[in-house]
Amino acid sequence: MPSTNEIAIAVGIIAILAIVAYLAGNKKAPEGPVLDQVEWRPFKLVKKTPLSHNTARYRFGLPKETDALGLPIGQHISIQANINGKNVMRSYTPTSLDDDKGHFELVVKTRWTAHQTYEKGNISKHLADLKVGESIMVKGPKGKFVYTEDLAPHLLMIAGGTGITPMFQIIKSSLKNPDDKTQLRLIYANVNEDDILLLPELKALEAGSNGRLVVYHALNNPPANWTQGVGFVSQAMIEMHAHDAGVQGGGKVLLCGPPPMMGAMKAHLATMGYPAPRTVSKLEDQIFLF
Repeated sequence: MPSTNEIAIAVGIIAILAIVAYLAGNKKAPEGPVLDQVEWRPFKLVKKTPLSHNTARYRFGLPKETDALGLPIGQHISIQANINGKNVMRSYTPTSLDDDKGHFELVVKTRWTAHQTYEKGNISKHLADLKVGESIMVKGPKGKFVYTEDLAPHLLMIAGGTGITPMFQIIKSSLKNPDDKTQLRLIYANVNEDDILLLPELKALEAGSNGRLVVYHALNNPPANWTQGVGFVSQAMIEMHAHDAGVQGGGKVLLCGPPPMMGAMKAHLATMGYPAPRTVSKLEDQIFLF
């Protein structure tokens, strides 16, 4: 028969195993990323802030206030909605960073027809009609561009309209990092002054950048006493702001905007000696088209 000591040891071992089993059964499984590249996940609209007659900032909540979206700087997300019986998808770059815990934000311009009515069947209209508490379906991240502090010594960014969103995200991230010394130049084109998205934020970022960020606006219909660019972005405008990011300077050029504008920018840059961008841009390219 087993001795008293042997029985005590056996009872102790059984007790320890029982405790281990209990803790294993009640231990929370490690949480995965908020975003998923394959699975569409719902995110609720928690706030909508009008920025202009046709643009708003949309804030979507994450599962917990401490959650981050998990989106590398320079990448984007896909949004899907069922519109008129069809699944419609569109890509957007949030203007928020992963430092902004518990939510992410999109700045979206609602597209209008020539007769000033909503263009049917697009995600921007779906977002404009979305009510607080309703959800969108999101997956990601997507994209070939990931910004890091050592990516290039200089970045020349040329944006048109809502093409400002990836540039804004990159600028915010760069200026928040005290170890980042990248020189940033932004040429931002719009039709009217009221069309300039994130203007107060851009002014604040430029003012607090210690000269690292220079923003130059070009307007088709400038107001009286306008002191910056007039008309379409020209080669002369690019040359004026590309001296630090020239062809031989190791800098990169980032482009995002309407296709006709992007075609013109490619032509200007080719004349200046920049290599032709690929059909699908790669991170190592000197010209990256979002």
